[in-house]
Amino acid sequence: MQTASTHFPLEELRDGIAQCMCAHRHSLRKKLASLSEAHKRNTLVDGELVRLIERIESSVKKAQTRQQNVPAITYNEQLPIADRRDEIAKVINEHQVVVLAGETGSGKTTQLPKICLDIGRGIFGQIGHTQPRRIAARTVADRIADELDVTLGQAVGYQVRFHEQANEASLIKLMTDGILLAEIQSDPYLNKYDTLIIDEAHERSLNIDFILGYIKQLLPKRRDLKVIITSATIDLERFSAHFDGAPIIEVSGRTYPVELRYRPWQEEATDVSDAVLTTLEEIQTEAAGSAGDILVFLSGEREIREVSHAIKKAQLKHLEVLPLYARLSLSEQQRVFQNHKGRRVVLATNVAETSLTVPGIRYVIDTGRARISRYSLRTKVQRLPIEAISQASANQRMGRCGR
Repeated sequence: MQTASTHFPLEELRDGIAQCMCAHRHSLRKKLASLSEAHKRNTLVDGELVRLIERIESSVKKAQTRQQNVPAITYNEQLPIADRRDEIAKVINEHQVVVLAGETGSGKTTQLPKICLDIGRGIFGQIGHTQPRRIAARTVADRIADELDVTLGQAVGYQVRFHEQANEASLIKLMTDGILLAEIQSDPYLNKYDTLIIDEAHERSLNIDFILGYIKQLLPKRRDLKVIITSATIDLERFSAHFDGAPIIEVSGRTYPVELRYRPWQEEATDVSDAVLTTLEEIQTEAAGSAGDILVFLSGEREIREVSHAIKKAQLKHLEVLPLYARLSLSEQQRVFQNHKGRRVVLATNVAETSLTVPGIRYVIDTGRARISRYSLRTKVQRLPIEAISQASANQRMGRCGR
């Protein structure tokens, strides 16, 4: 790059800025336009151009360092999404927004960030990956870091409320949708990211709806930003129409057939603990000696404690009971994903319904109830009443034993 006053290297500087970090491009382009006008008026101050070139070179060097730190990428070939990764990569490269629908067990949550990393995303900005729950953000980050063989908090990190294990050098960042919303206040153009993966969009929380609406008006201003909307159960056409006809990719999910059984609900025997205990005894009798853990969906912590106490009191042999809910400590949550001997019973709330896949599940007991967030017009407060779940949620839960 020349710095003589007789020549202003406009095109060279523009090409250089295109190789800079996303977070620096806007300010650099603004400064370049200012210096270009000053050059035309012969009012260019000595040293200004040199300082701009140094800023560009510093940003380019930072992007090159990130490129060198990209770990070796491998895929889990057993997951259905692995067979479609070339097609998915091609569509992401060719379009700014992609809608991807994959049933439970497709591997979209863990493999999509790696596909993005493989095609060169995450170099000029982070790959931001949102999850609706804190426990999902932590466990997915840990799983991706393990598959890429990197230390959690370095190339792959996460940020949830009150806790952050990521830094500026992180290539992939898992976070809750609330964290992304908070970042919009300080970074309206989301220049920190070059790719956004909005996972579990079918949950349609206020946070997700607001993010999708905000991204819609942001896209024309951030042509370099890629957005991937993913979900297990989603109205594909409506989401595609919202983003001006974004391409749709559907990935198969369940990898093993699932046998569905219904137990008659007796009005006089409405105790959940008794119903779960009876079902567990049936499974123990039918599948004596066979492998496979059991996942039980319950409505909340109180119900989990009651059922756990009933199982331990019944003294069922060779059965380890583990709880799983959002307020558990990280070490307690990690126990569910560790290797073990014997058979486990995982008592979980609806956190295990989406995003979070508990390995080794062969049986699912679904009580058909969950705490669902509702706004009360009468009291003007947000409530969490226990309600019957939807058919879509029931299918999601059923799919957890089809891995």
